Amino acid sequence: MTPLGPKRDRSTPVPATFLPERPGKPGRRRAEAAPAAPRPAQPERAAAKRRVREPEPVPHAALRLPEATLPPSEIDRLLSGEHHDPHGLLGAHLTSEGVSIRVLRPFAERVVVHTEQGPVELTHLRSGLFTGLLPGADEIPAYHLRVSYAGVEHVQQDGYRLPPTLGELDLHLIAEGRHEQLWQALGSHLRTVEGIPGTAFAVWAPNAAGVRLIGDFNHWDGTGHPMRSLGSSGVWELFVPGLGAGTQYKYEIHTRQGWVLKKADPLARATQCPPETASVVTESAYEWGDADWLARRARTVHHRAPMSVYELHLASWRPDLTSYRQIAAELPAYLQELNFTHVEFMPVMEHPFGGSWGYQVSGFYAPTARLGTPDDFRFLVDTLHQHGIGVIVDWVPAHFPKDDFALARFDGEPLYEPADPLRAEHPDWGTLEFDYGRTEVRNFLVANAVYWCEEFHIDGLRVDAVASMLYLDYSREGGDWTPNQFGGRENLDAAAFLQEMNATVYRRCPGVVTIAEESTAWAGVTRPTDTGGLGFGLKWNMGWMHDSLVYMSKEPVHRKHHHNEITFSMVYAYSENYVLPISHDEVVHGKQALVSKMPGDWWQQRANHRAYLGFMWAHPGKQLLFMGQEFAQGAEWDHEQGPQWWVLAEDWPAAADHRGVQRLVGDLNGRYLATPALWEQDTTPDGFRWLDGGAAEDNVLSFVRFAADGSPLVAVSNFSPVVRHCFRVGLPALGTPDQLWEEALNTDATEYGGSGVANSHPVKAEATPWNDQPRSAQLVLPPLATVWLRPAN
Repeated sequence: MTPLGPKRDRSTPVPATFLPERPGKPGRRRAEAAPAAPRPAQPERAAAKRRVREPEPVPHAALRLPEATLPPSEIDRLLSGEHHDPHGLLGAHLTSEGVSIRVLRPFAERVVVHTEQGPVELTHLRSGLFTGLLPGADEIPAYHLRVSYAGVEHVQQDGYRLPPTLGELDLHLIAEGRHEQLWQALGSHLRTVEGIPGTAFAVWAPNAAGVRLIGDFNHWDGTGHPMRSLGSSGVWELFVPGLGAGTQYKYEIHTRQGWVLKKADPLARATQCPPETASVVTESAYEWGDADWLARRARTVHHRAPMSVYELHLASWRPDLTSYRQIAAELPAYLQELNFTHVEFMPVMEHPFGGSWGYQVSGFYAPTARLGTPDDFRFLVDTLHQHGIGVIVDWVPAHFPKDDFALARFDGEPLYEPADPLRAEHPDWGTLEFDYGRTEVRNFLVANAVYWCEEFHIDGLRVDAVASMLYLDYSREGGDWTPNQFGGRENLDAAAFLQEMNATVYRRCPGVVTIAEESTAWAGVTRPTDTGGLGFGLKWNMGWMHDSLVYMSKEPVHRKHHHNEITFSMVYAYSENYVLPISHDEVVHGKQALVSKMPGDWWQQRANHRAYLGFMWAHPGKQLLFMGQEFAQGAEWDHEQGPQWWVLAEDWPAAADHRGVQRLVGDLNGRYLATPALWEQDTTPDGFRWLDGGAAEDNVLSFVRFAADGSPLVAVSNFSPVVRHCFRVGLPALGTPDQLWEEALNTDATEYGGSGVANSHPVKAEATPWNDQPRSAQLVLPPLATVWLRPAN
């Protein structure tokens, strides 16, 4: 015999929606020579063997059929999947003659209604539609069904006699685009309705002619599970008794054009593991242990707090770790060893193509099943929090893929994407853009941002590709774009959406930070929304990244001609609140790994790499470094192989070189955390002063950073491969006659793989004005190195 649906524990009753395999052609009733009956679960099988005597059902002839109230056209629409109100036909309904009961059970042989008054057998009308009248009843009684398939009875509840599981407030907020916890209304949810356990399903499909539920529980045939439309909201709803967690499902959408689409749930909170595409009913049982972390986070002002971010791709960080829980056993300790304050995950939302690295999302509300369940992902976040590590995730509201099972033309017409094809198509990635002007779409995205912060305790959202959202002509030529209502190129709807998203997240989720990847000079990205800004907390400084890497890629002899590129960032450093990113985008597609961008031989490449990191950590702004760059791997990132961990192995010839860079990164972070001057005044000019930003001929630059109490740290970078002896640097006054300065960090130290040139003893500041400072000192500048100096007393 063929088992029906997923394998089940034999002690568990067959669920109410359990159906046998469907024989014959669609729309036909079971042939007389039916296949062998499916084996029921143990309780039903035992009952069948015992043949327990029950009251005989009322025979067909004793029932008066309410056929006049069921026009053939209504039956046709119901059976074809194009009826907007199947609950108006099915279930129990009071009539002038009694209670009419109609049940749709395709391929059932017999349906018996059981009430307190006893069993009543319904009459088969056609195509699995059974109907009957309980004469004389003046109210709808409690009842259940016994449905026979191939001679085996199954006890079932009738979900079509129950009220909707969405209330008027839910529908009002959805229609207004203001349901900030949309995931609690739409999608699939375990519910108990009038004492009956099951799963409620709800989906927004306003253009659909009809929607049916399909899944492993009905062999992906939705004939017996039509959903009802809840009026002008565009929401379709169905409660299915007996369904529980783990059920796989999709929506079968009948379009106004006559197509039948099979779509995954846009609000699904769990999915099958790709390449499978079904949605999965889930319910969290996770108990969080990060209350102290969340309380501290709520008190944190990110602009005045340290933030050093390690960016990684979860699936490839350690390819041998194949689950969220395995990663949780390794990642927190590694981040603690290197003293990072935060980790940033490239998108963890479900995506069909692994080669997109998660940036083409199909399941916006579901962590990818490639690495485990949603609760497994919660465990990873919780573990990081308990180790003092904040969690940022990449969030991608800029576009979505065209896969047939996902959001594209969801109900047969443009829904999540704009109707105007000039605005819908994203020219760079072969994807579709969101329609930010539609309230329900904007609600879908705003609630999604809140969802990750509230349900998974995420500490920050790095919003991908913001520039592509803000400009209507982004990557478009000539007449390939449509101006806004004022004739401009700005996407005003996208800007309004970003403002709403940021304002909502900051209001609902204390201590969360939003970060924009925005590569243009759009004004006010990190300015508050009430003053006209977009409302982000931080913005990636793409200009600093580009200019500084151009400078570093030059041979030292040519750097003097590009000196302005390493210093220009300070011209606009306080126009926004910045993160300095060396991200995955800079180490793929032929751009080379960070150390490989550097000129010279292997020693010089590593020295340049170290000097650059020392400069980066001292520069105003938060830091972000992509995995593998912390130990100077030489190859570009490969999402299938991950970082080149083997270069750290003892038997690798250059292991000491790579370990030295790794040790430097740990010390950079450690010194950074211990030095408020490097982060306390990141967003104000009071925290920075050039000492000498113009020493182009020497390839040297020097500056001082200040904490809120005036405590200084001096940074001097020598981007030339020669040692500079007796190099005078101005120093701020400390208020004491004997001013001694010591090295807080030297990227040329031997433990980092350097040559060991250093100012080995504290340096005394002389009363010689220099660089517009009252005092100065003659320093030894190591080759291709950055030195940090701090007061020694």
